[in-house]
Amino acid sequence: MQTEEKEGDFEAIREELRQRLMETLDQELNRSDEEVMELIEEEILDSGKKRYLSLTDKDRLRRELFYGIRKLDLLQEIMEDEEVTEIMANGPQKIFLEKAGKLYRYQGKFASKEKMEDVIGRIVSSCNRMVNERDPIVDARLDDGSRVHVVLAPVALNGPILTIRRFPKQPITIEKLLALGSISEEVAGFLQRLVIGRYNIFISGGTGSGKTTFLNALSGFIPKSERIITIEDSAELQIQGVDNLVSLETRNANMEDVKPISIRDLIRAALRMRPDRIIVGEVRGAEAMDMLQAFNTGHDGSLSTGHANSAEDMITRLESMVLMGVELPLAAIRRQIAGGVDIIVHLARLRDRSRKVLSVQETEIDENDRIRLHTIYEFEETGEDEQGMIRGRLVKKGDLKHTRKLEMAGIKTGELQNGLCSI
Repeated sequence: MQTEEKEGDFEAIREELRQRLMETLDQELNRSDEEVMELIEEEILDSGKKRYLSLTDKDRLRRELFYGIRKLDLLQEIMEDEEVTEIMANGPQKIFLEKAGKLYRYQGKFASKEKMEDVIGRIVSSCNRMVNERDPIVDARLDDGSRVHVVLAPVALNGPILTIRRFPKQPITIEKLLALGSISEEVAGFLQRLVIGRYNIFISGGTGSGKTTFLNALSGFIPKSERIITIEDSAELQIQGVDNLVSLETRNANMEDVKPISIRDLIRAALRMRPDRIIVGEVRGAEAMDMLQAFNTGHDGSLSTGHANSAEDMITRLESMVLMGVELPLAAIRRQIAGGVDIIVHLARLRDRSRKVLSVQETEIDENDRIRLHTIYEFEETGEDEQGMIRGRLVKKGDLKHTRKLEMAGIKTGELQNGLCSI
């Protein structure tokens, strides 16, 4: 009981100081972070003359006031923990974290719904976006590249809802994926040669299966001399070492007199920029047709991702997405898919929370205009270890059938199973 009273006193002091600081800052909007910290120090010093504050209380006040005014309030401390990969705030009182693939309930909470909405407002405004009751759903990103998704009332009944997907400061490379057991060296080398040989590769998988991470890793195989254009809803890709790189991001129509710019618009714009390769972060709708046209019109070696439970499901979803934008016979759509997408790599998050490549499959179309998937590699589970981690390996099931692109790139088919090569 005494601890609760002490915590209540602390929160009252913090709120009193915060209100005084906000009144000062409202009149002086251009203060730097250093100047804001100096103001906080002054307020804490003045408050310490009227009431006893321990060194621990002063340090906590200094940190929480600065985080609340200039950072992400109580979320800032979580953001500084590099082991946290996802933050899920179901309203101001219930916050959950993902660390090492496991979910935990966080003990902290926002002071109020209004305070949480203030933090959300700061995040989305930094990306030149808005979220309100009229437009209650928005995607944004933080300065460190973390993906942010917001849902407000009336859509979210227990909202506001804030989800932050974090990415490592250093992009995860194929070497790191090998160390994690997500892929074998043989399959990594196989995909490396396909990327160099300019095969169009589509990465499928469920939520949290590591599609963006894997796309980043594959992009590391692209020759550094090429011109790459990336297209995303919210910029997340971390392509390294490419000087001739153009990154494009969509824009919502939730600002006054602002025209929306969609993935479809960006794909069309990219085609006029003389790209060697186009990387579409994720396709979700009618833009699938524009992506396929780009893949089919001389931009070999392009990459993209999509949500699906299997490679077969991804084909069906691509068909449906294309039909959202154009009225074409299904046979024509299937020819576009088979002609544009050479390889589908399917990822999954297994029951032990590990992320793995489950299959590598080649597309082909039969005499009845139906897409067939030819499996080259498939993950076979062999059991579990003492810690409950899944054991298994990617087993070769067949050979690559269409080798013309490899031949044009001067790559011998006999080298496909030789593991990673130097580039």
